[in-house]
Amino acid sequence: MSSDAVTRVSVEIAGSEISFETGRMAKQASGAVVVRQGDTMVLATAVAGSLRDVDFLPLTVDVEERMYAAGKIPGSFFKREGRPGEKGTLTARMIDRPIRPLFPKDWRYDTQLVAIPLSIDHVHPYDILAMNGASAALMISDIPLPTPVGAVRIGKVDGNFVVNPPEEDLLADAENSSDLDLIVAGTEEAILMVEAGANEIPEAEILDALDIAHAAIKKLCALQRDLAAKVGKEKKVFETISVDPQLLGAIRSSHGAALDTATQVEDKLERQDATKAVEQEILEQHGPAAPEGASEEQLKAAKERRAAVQLAFDKLEKAIIRERIAVHKKRPDGRSENEIRDISIEVGVTPRTHGSALFTRGQTQALSVAALGTLKEEMRLDTLGLETKKYYWHHYNFPPFSVGEAGRMGGVKRRDIGHGALAERALAPMVPSIEDFPYTIRVVSDILESNGSSSMASVCGSSLSLMDAGVPIKRPVAGIAMGLIKEGDDYIVLTDIAGVEDHLGDMDFKVAGTERGITALQMDIKITGVTFEILRDALAQAKEARTFILGKMADVIGTPREQLSQFAPRIQTIQIDPSQIGLLIGKGGETIRGLADEFESQIDVNDDGQVLIYSANGELGDALVERIRMMMKEVEVGDEYLGKVVKTTTFGAFIELAKGTDGLLHISNVSPGQRVESVEDVLNKGDEVNVRVVEVDRERGRIGLRLTEDPDIAGKSVEELAGVGTGGGSGSRPPGGRGPREGGRSSSNGRERPDRGRRREGERGSGRPRHGRD
Repeated sequence: MSSDAVTRVSVEIAGSEISFETGRMAKQASGAVVVRQGDTMVLATAVAGSLRDVDFLPLTVDVEERMYAAGKIPGSFFKREGRPGEKGTLTARMIDRPIRPLFPKDWRYDTQLVAIPLSIDHVHPYDILAMNGASAALMISDIPLPTPVGAVRIGKVDGNFVVNPPEEDLLADAENSSDLDLIVAGTEEAILMVEAGANEIPEAEILDALDIAHAAIKKLCALQRDLAAKVGKEKKVFETISVDPQLLGAIRSSHGAALDTATQVEDKLERQDATKAVEQEILEQHGPAAPEGASEEQLKAAKERRAAVQLAFDKLEKAIIRERIAVHKKRPDGRSENEIRDISIEVGVTPRTHGSALFTRGQTQALSVAALGTLKEEMRLDTLGLETKKYYWHHYNFPPFSVGEAGRMGGVKRRDIGHGALAERALAPMVPSIEDFPYTIRVVSDILESNGSSSMASVCGSSLSLMDAGVPIKRPVAGIAMGLIKEGDDYIVLTDIAGVEDHLGDMDFKVAGTERGITALQMDIKITGVTFEILRDALAQAKEARTFILGKMADVIGTPREQLSQFAPRIQTIQIDPSQIGLLIGKGGETIRGLADEFESQIDVNDDGQVLIYSANGELGDALVERIRMMMKEVEVGDEYLGKVVKTTTFGAFIELAKGTDGLLHISNVSPGQRVESVEDVLNKGDEVNVRVVEVDRERGRIGLRLTEDPDIAGKSVEELAGVGTGGGSGSRPPGGRGPREGGRSSSNGRERPDRGRRREGERGSGRPRHGRD
């Protein structure tokens, strides 16, 4: 419908309406569209700026998350959004990847796409709307995008595929958690991009999901065409750049053979040097620099000629390599189409870390290192989504020396975030839940060498480092990068693509998974002629490669180590009665803090009475567990304790058996066989003594003690101890101790002491658990 200058169109996808509206917001942009589904709204804009003198497409994509969209205030010190978070960065990449290959090759205008989530309903994720909105904004603008791009998400809940599933189903610990999170973008004719995380989904099911996604994409593309037909602007006319066929022929004649030879050198750096040398010869012969003292016109002409020669050289290089691979089935490094480069694997390469692996495949090398921490070291997420914590994550770093270059070592790049997230998704289904393995896990992959497929090397390295660390992952995960080169009707699917094959190829297809199925998938297609038959071949070839790599990994380390590294924190679990949580915590947290300091450990307790103990080593952890057990245990006749003197009186010494529980060692027993005038002659406050319980009067709350070394109780049974007595008779001095001290454990009738109380809400240990699925 149209109302004044506002135009709105809509379509129903899987029972939910998606609408595009333009003419109400951001009217000075080249194109602006508000996309809405439910109460989630995203503003997407497209702007073409000035013409630039560059030899690449100057396209930038930004996703600006606004916390107000979800009714939140940013958690930073300045209470303002900073640089885009991971979700925003990944969404920007998913907008860019399918759209960039569609732009005219000669487009040199500064182009910026911006998406701003305006409202979030936590049912419909904003990323899909932002992807559709960016394409719609381009379609109604004067920017010459030739065809619309649609995007949908496919989930798998209870065995059934779901188009655009609710956000809650995408959480790992959801009741109806989806086994698949597949984002697909494409045109009416073909799929262009795939991004997926999966729980060991078979290859055949992935193809079925892609088919379902493409049907929905066609509807969204048709909707964008409808909007463009109503309000679209006339497309900008721009200068096209083409290769001079005569110049191309001359270069082929003079240097075609030399270039063919140079591009067949197997070593990457040597091949680059050889190709560069031929390139310099071509530029000097066919595009010489202007002579000294040349006029401005001569300088301009020489510059234009050199640019034309460079353009012709680039086209010839690409044509030679592509024809050799697609038609003659010969790859630059001499491998066959399904051959994987030599693989070398080492584990435990960094001695003081918790787990490490060095994975080398050809000239690509990844050092992956795992670090284990307590649950309090989880990653807290201040985002627009429902997820608030992460207990496992992966970081990827790509330093410039990995490709033999000198470059700036600054902040994290978008590519690093994207590759890190891909490897994280690949391992996430295999990482144990915090109930089974109560650790926070961080894996870092540093790329030390790169010649293609470094993200998949980080997947293999991460899996190996986790097993080396003793993390009980369900199954190992491996990854492989596939490629495609298509020339006419001839095409070839390449296994384990190198850098030049990625750069000049028509498809980059990364697949990670276990022996049972796919756990992560990323695909970018640069042409429109990729059929489902080709995708089926690529998936089948990738499965063979993945199985081969898993075998290589198993030869080095097939299962997680049984013991954690000696340098990893030790975590032990003990269950206590929930009614005793207050005793463990103590007044104002005094008891639990004291235990943590004494045993150099961290203690977390949840509402169910599960106590998690994090210690620097097993000895401290075992001692702390035993101390807590003794604290929680009801004192019985015959029990032995190493107690501390907490008070001396004229009739004896009060010995602390556990936090909040004391017993009385009568003055007549402080030095067996001897009479003492004062307790202080033998014992003083703070002394530690071994004692044995000989009397427990629960009605009066009294506990009587004797020294463990006292001959009168040596070797006596519990029944015999009852007749020994504590000394002192029934005179004015109390015959037994105080039992639970003020503020201590509740008495046997179950009532809590008035000053003990429950721990205040929010003071207990770890937060929402993360559940795994097998």
